[in-house]
Amino acid sequence: CREVRKHNSSEWCHFIRSNPDCRLEGGFLDYLDGVFCVFPPRLLPLAVTLYALWLLYLFVILGVTAEKFFCPNLSAISTHLKLSHNVAVFSLTSFLHGVTFLAFGNGAPDVFSAVVAFSDPRTAGLAIGAVFGAGVFVTTVVAGGIALVKPFTAASRPFLRDVIFYMVAVFLTFMVLYVGKITLGEALGYLGLYVFYVFTVVLCTWIHRRQRQEGLAPPGPWEPEMPTDAEEPETLSTNSGDYGEEYRPLLPSQDTSLRILTAALSPLDYRKWRRKPWYWRLFKIFKVPVELVLLLTVPVVDPDKDDLNWKRPLNCLHILTSPLLCVLTLKSGTYALYQIQGVFPVWGLVTLVGSGLAIIIFITTSNEEPPKYHCVFAFVGFLASAMWINAAATELVNILRTLGIVFQLSNTVLGLTLLAWGNSIGDTFSDLTMARQGYPRMAFSACFGGIIFNILVGVGLGCLLQMSGSQPVVKLEPDSLLVWILAGALGLSLVFSFVSVPAQCFQLGKAYGICLILYYLAFLCVALLTEFRVIRLSTL
Repeated sequence: CREVRKHNSSEWCHFIRSNPDCRLEGGFLDYLDGVFCVFPPRLLPLAVTLYALWLLYLFVILGVTAEKFFCPNLSAISTHLKLSHNVAVFSLTSFLHGVTFLAFGNGAPDVFSAVVAFSDPRTAGLAIGAVFGAGVFVTTVVAGGIALVKPFTAASRPFLRDVIFYMVAVFLTFMVLYVGKITLGEALGYLGLYVFYVFTVVLCTWIHRRQRQEGLAPPGPWEPEMPTDAEEPETLSTNSGDYGEEYRPLLPSQDTSLRILTAALSPLDYRKWRRKPWYWRLFKIFKVPVELVLLLTVPVVDPDKDDLNWKRPLNCLHILTSPLLCVLTLKSGTYALYQIQGVFPVWGLVTLVGSGLAIIIFITTSNEEPPKYHCVFAFVGFLASAMWINAAATELVNILRTLGIVFQLSNTVLGLTLLAWGNSIGDTFSDLTMARQGYPRMAFSACFGGIIFNILVGVGLGCLLQMSGSQPVVKLEPDSLLVWILAGALGLSLVFSFVSVPAQCFQLGKAYGICLILYYLAFLCVALLTEFRVIRLSTL
């Protein structure tokens, strides 16, 4: 399909529609047909510009869905399953929560993007490029930025543990690429290695606490405690209690269902809006359509609120919209349009059943008190937000493949640049903000601990889901020298940190940060020169 630009512009549309290799797997929009058939050749720059803007908005959709809907519901599920901070099973459940549920929530866009990319051999290079590219970016630019913003003393044992596990994961992936395929046992080995990593984190934490209690281990460098949601001066809620007794009504009042629905569907807080700068308001305006659609289709359960975020009219509406969303996004709506016995569509049946359940729940519940089965809404919200992320990731992979064909770029370079940057931009801002607020050790640990989940679960689960009983093998053949440069750069950056950080007695300052950022810039230059065949091997 990449040969399309070598033909005459009048033949582009016929070539795209007649070539089986140009068919995009999944997705709601045919981007190749749009750029080469809908838009005339002279308007190709306009089509590419619109695609680039849509690509940016897809990253916004992924970020908003993961942050405000996927992660809160995961937290609610973990609380319901007794994995909260209050459960005293070795006093380690909060760490188990952090390396499982929290890691899954933070890495959801990366993992879903990898799963979607692995689903088609033509886009597997995107997944490899994104997994390795994000690893290089986070362990150099983000980690270096933290050291520049706030010099600090790194936690020695967690750092060494995470780097060793990550180096093992990179080595395994390097060997899989060298062989050119991944078997069922190797895919399960990726997942098993992450389970072993979780076990190691819990065991090390338990041993360290025992030593602290017995006075054998000195306390590490002090860091202020992270404020909880209840301590933050600003919240997204519009309740009168958020602004103190001054705004609290003198007499209790009961809001009508219509008023509750209107307030719950409003993504804007007027009092917060007035205090924010202009660029925050501008970005919020772009996010409002996404947040409104998500509020309509994804329930959120908040265990930290007295009412658990129970909004009776909206939650009853979710009984209809959430299942409808799932069937409409599954396989790009293929199952929703299926006719039962050739008469009645599946989406119609889901609408009837959902409407009936919504009416029953509305009649049997009240606005003031959530029902006993309210925790079920957390599972529904988790599934609905996962479907949103999967749908956005599918569109993201398809549009990146289209841009690669238009500009004649490999999937690997698109993965290590656009896809890796887009998936890592949220972690970058959050980690740097955390460092500025006085938590550099926590932010630095997140750089190495979070991406372990992405590579092990992203590659392992992504390949596992593509295997069938007749062919339990997924081919991962590197398409260029760039893949080996990418893998080598990631391994070299980990070795550099593994050697240099202990050599500095874990005292990380600006020199370390500058070295990491310069290393990433040098890597990026080599990668781009390799992509444009300035650097190449005569044997390849």
